[in-house]
Amino acid sequence: MAEAERIIGTPDIPEAAGDGPEQSGPDSEETAAAEKDGRRPESEADGAADVDADGGAGSAGKGKRKIAVLFAVAVVAYAFDLISKMIVVAKLEHHEPIELVGEWLRLSAIRNAGAAFGFGEAFTIIFTCIAAAVIVVIARLARKLYSLPWAIALGLLLGGALGNLTDRLFRAPGVFEGAVVDFIAPKGFAVFNLADSAIVCGGILIVLLSFRGLDPDGTVHKD
Repeated sequence: MAEAERIIGTPDIPEAAGDGPEQSGPDSEETAAAEKDGRRPESEADGAADVDADGGAGSAGKGKRKIAVLFAVAVVAYAFDLISKMIVVAKLEHHEPIELVGEWLRLSAIRNAGAAFGFGEAFTIIFTCIAAAVIVVIARLARKLYSLPWAIALGLLLGGALGNLTDRLFRAPGVFEGAVVDFIAPKGFAVFNLADSAIVCGGILIVLLSFRGLDPDGTVHKD
């Protein structure tokens, strides 16, 4: 009998669950090595990287939406300014002013070679270059834009700057020296246009946002 057992062999008896040897393999070896070195396994690190990638994609999406708002506001402001000037040149220029609120508010078409509200008529080319520089700065700043109020403010500035720059480039007496069409004439105040209004509103909004400590990238700081 003993000789038969020696030849045939004794059958293996499976050990109880939980008492068996630990499974070996690439994953278990990687986990053990990572725990020994005090780092996370590559599988967990890959998962964390996926989460970070998703978060970065979300931030990029928000940034693109704010840029879209900026350019949408700029297009609306520019379109209103351009259309209003076309109507004024066609219907109001060389005609008597139209009184909207008696003498307190009138529509009176004039050509302004200076800056906003008629200042600095001797520096038309300089103001043209400044307007072009403002547009370039806003376009560069848009890449780091994550704040909706800042997007609206910069959109107003961009639309207003484009409106007056269009006049500087394409109206008489020539390129870079064109006179801006102004037509909104409050009593006791300089005549201006919708582009000037957009620039002023955008500037006021930027001052308020800066006073509150809100940066274009969406961060809030307190002095």
